[in-house]
Amino acid sequence: MNYQTVVGLEVHVELSTKSKIFCSCTTEFGGEPNTHVCPVCSGMPGVLPVLNKKVVDFAIRAGLATNCEITRYNKFDRKNYFYPDLPKAYQVSQLYLPICRNGKVEIEVEGKKKYIGIHEIHMEEDAGKLVHDPWDDCTLVDYNRCGVPLLEIVSEPDFRSADEVIAYLTKLRETMMYLGVSDCKMQEGSMRADVNISVMPVGSAKFGTRTEMKNMNSFKAIYRAINYEAKRQIEVLESGGRVVQETRRWDDNKDASFAMRSKENAQDYRYFPEPDLLPIEIGDDWIKDTKDNMPELPEAKRKRYMSEFGLSEYDASVITAERQVAYIFEDTAALCGKPKEAANYVMGELMRLMSETGTLAEELEIEPKKIADIIKFVSDGKINRSVAKEVFEAVFKKNVDPEKYIEENNLAMVDDSSLVEEVVAKVIADNPKSIEDLKAGKEKAKGFLVGQTMKALKGKANPQTVNKVLDEKLKEVLG
Repeated sequence: MNYQTVVGLEVHVELSTKSKIFCSCTTEFGGEPNTHVCPVCSGMPGVLPVLNKKVVDFAIRAGLATNCEITRYNKFDRKNYFYPDLPKAYQVSQLYLPICRNGKVEIEVEGKKKYIGIHEIHMEEDAGKLVHDPWDDCTLVDYNRCGVPLLEIVSEPDFRSADEVIAYLTKLRETMMYLGVSDCKMQEGSMRADVNISVMPVGSAKFGTRTEMKNMNSFKAIYRAINYEAKRQIEVLESGGRVVQETRRWDDNKDASFAMRSKENAQDYRYFPEPDLLPIEIGDDWIKDTKDNMPELPEAKRKRYMSEFGLSEYDASVITAERQVAYIFEDTAALCGKPKEAANYVMGELMRLMSETGTLAEELEIEPKKIADIIKFVSDGKINRSVAKEVFEAVFKKNVDPEKYIEENNLAMVDDSSLVEEVVAKVIADNPKSIEDLKAGKEKAKGFLVGQTMKALKGKANPQTVNKVLDEKLKEVLG
């Protein structure tokens, strides 16, 4: 029997607000354990929450970007469960009237476009973090993360492959980052996903029993987990067994999932309306103001780069994958007036150095003006492209002034014909075998001579001058 994989996602996105959702404690990542806490977020008796309006602003912004309906009258609910990292023994969330509903996101996989439904987006508070200490054989709890605001983006079960899931998560991450809603640093848990997986016979209208893998924060792990879990369920069914609805843990080292506990349903949490928070009423003006101040999103930016700057679809996609990289490109292009050159340096030198140094896009501090200056120096004939790479690296790593660096290191381009003629003559004299190769029709030998000339001139020569002089000298030598 052929089976079809069915996947639904619950994506948790930590919001980039300065303070928590119901108190004034900082949301800054890290810090000594239990130092970013107060009586409200640590669940002391008798305290009262106060809603952070910025959280609602971000939720509306995310809802509009994912084509959701904004719930004009929405409220909070208590989700009751006991766990050591949840000091109140309940989480403030939204079950009955979530702030965003009935949205959709378009994805493209292997040239085919498809809409993924968004069931809802709701606001909630994050829990703390358990730290397992193998040395002392104990578990410690850090409440710093308690009360950090989250958006939970719940999809419909519309995915039919791991590739579709990754395409959706990639687009969702781009969107949230461009909106300024979240930094989506998966390594810090700012974006993580609960993955619900089931399989059903091809052509069936009835979904199979699903399992869930929680808090996954790596695209690579999510991709592998979906394929593994689908295969495991098919093997269970083929052997005459029954898939059990449960929460499973993904072990990336063992490349396998393991049962943790039976899957909870909404009734297990005994939801009831949050008595300490008033309902939220969202009017037309609030929505209009949010819509009017929405930044340009990646898809629109890609289309504009292609029409306005003449970039290819591939180049536009690479540059817009990270918000900070796109801003650096735009500012550089505006300053130098050469968008294609700016794109080449961003995609080439900038991304190469980011990869080599492990620099994340949000950590970039390189100034677009300095990149624009390098591009101008090349186009004006002050330096050649080889030297430009060296200068770019110095700007990236040491934040040097390009013009001063060129002067202090004597890197300005040599365009003195007489000097080039002298060096070319010596290179020809020192490499008789290359001359013999050229006489035998081996054209690659000329490239070797050009390289030797550039090396002798320490890479500073004008390549056009070198080629011109070399051609003239070779005519004399070869006859």
